[in-house]
Amino acid sequence: MELPSPQSAPQFITPEELTKVDAALLSSPEKFLTRLTISSLRLLKQIAQENEVNIEDLTAQQVIDWFEKDGKIRREQGIEAAYLKW
Repeated sequence: MELPSPQSAPQFITPEELTKVDAALLSSPEKFLTRLTISSLRLLKQIAQENEVNIEDLTAQQVIDWFEKDGKIRREQGIEAAYLKW
């Protein structure tokens, strides 16, 4: 797995998408959930790619395993080595 460099950290929602969500006729909680869903879709695509499966074939265990692996990388190698930068 190639890890993103600090310059190419993953972008889970684009500025254009944020603008569209903000302009939508949605309540604040609906806008939040919409932004979260778009971001989650991008992350699920990454997890599916790393597991070499179609996104619809991902299991909950594969998602959990991926987060455990990324967390372990963050703890052992530092935040810049992890996929998620938080």
